[in-house]
Amino acid sequence: MTHAIAAPGPTRELAEFVAALGFDQLPAEVVAKAKTCILDTIGCCLFGASLPPVRMVAAMAAEEGGVGPAGVFGLPLSTSASQAALVNATAAHSFQLDEIHLEATLHPGSVALPAAFAMSAGMASGAGRALITAMVAGYEVGLRIGVAAKGPMFARGFHNQGTTGVFVAAAAAASMLRLDPGQARHALGIAGSQAAGLMAVQEGAMTKGFHSGRAAQSGVYAAELAQRGYTGIPDVLEARPGGFLSAFAGIQPEPQLTAGLGSRWETLRVGYKPAPASNGSITAMTAMDRIMREHGLSVDDVQDVTAFVSTNTLHHCGWEYDPNRIQGVLSAQMNLRYGIAVMALEREAGVDQFHAARLRDPRILAFIGRVRVQVEPAFDDAEGKFRVACRLVVRCLNGAQHQAEVLYRKGSPEDPMSADELDAKFMSLASKSVDEQAARRIAEMVLGIDRIDCLEELSRLVTPRIA
Repeated sequence: MTHAIAAPGPTRELAEFVAALGFDQLPAEVVAKAKTCILDTIGCCLFGASLPPVRMVAAMAAEEGGVGPAGVFGLPLSTSASQAALVNATAAHSFQLDEIHLEATLHPGSVALPAAFAMSAGMASGAGRALITAMVAGYEVGLRIGVAAKGPMFARGFHNQGTTGVFVAAAAAASMLRLDPGQARHALGIAGSQAAGLMAVQEGAMTKGFHSGRAAQSGVYAAELAQRGYTGIPDVLEARPGGFLSAFAGIQPEPQLTAGLGSRWETLRVGYKPAPASNGSITAMTAMDRIMREHGLSVDDVQDVTAFVSTNTLHHCGWEYDPNRIQGVLSAQMNLRYGIAVMALEREAGVDQFHAARLRDPRILAFIGRVRVQVEPAFDDAEGKFRVACRLVVRCLNGAQHQAEVLYRKGSPEDPMSADELDAKFMSLASKSVDEQAARRIAEMVLGIDRIDCLEELSRLVTPRIA
């Protein structure tokens, strides 16, 4: 089967966008958003570097001996761009705190930043602006593909972070290398052939973060190979049979995939996560917190809880929490019932509540037994606008009944986190790998990153050196 290399279509249009995009074309609000995304993702990487699964991946990368100046965040390791992207992207997505574009079901920063930052090593001029431009290129390409594919792809059991994520990383890496339109197109084609990721990881496998790592690494490979003249599927999105959308989602691209490209910025629809849990769990926890605060309830007042959610949320995080099947912390993070239980019991949902030692806590398991999850048809609208919404009903032992409805997750564009909340989140996460002075300097540098020509100092701050 042959494909016309010059044929028009969404793959070509997206590649041309990546090749032509320059920093001066970015609106000020998009630049500001990209800076926030960079800092949030760095924080997630620095926290992730402290976790055993990430350290396993880093140890493997070190043993393989990749040579290069690209630093691994939070660990004393410099390696090749592809290996650094692998470890850093795994770290970024390892604790479910990385930012998300809800409509695309994609965490773009955790693949775009590791890919782009790894390829900034050695740049002597314009590196800060190039990094921002590459981030936006990756976001705009990958998020549009994610929006097009996410419904059918998720229903088939694929994890968008590993599938659609390769396009985020490839576009970001292609932008950093300043590939021409033809090369960028082949980079997308090469990336699409590496797409992979199964959603069954949500029951606790370490592999969920690794999907992000492999997507970032695949994007770096794709751009570097395309730069050398290596070819990929030139119409990878629209090819039929065997193209990305037809194979993974059983659909063909629609005009909306590229509508408004360069004028309507999907980057601005990215939101940030206030808690290390799935989006549906966060809205349910918010509703539980609201009811208990407003009505002065203690956990001993509660007879049972019913969460009314979308069909998507029911399948994604409303499943039964079986202590005999859970594999690790991710099981709790992806489970709405667990989230409601820890919020009711401890009135907060932070890192300490999602810890390996808590997974089979008898008090948590007992409260989970009081939680039911049901579908609310009103949340199953065609556009998925309310797919993480939750209407929570709490019945009390004294016969009283209370309910709260949370339509949007805290941290979403509809209910954004404040600058102070985002700063506190970054400082808390960064503290796992760097001291407060270094963390403050990192934040300061990211705020002015568009005025920085070389990112060597930032790289030193995020990558501890071997004594």
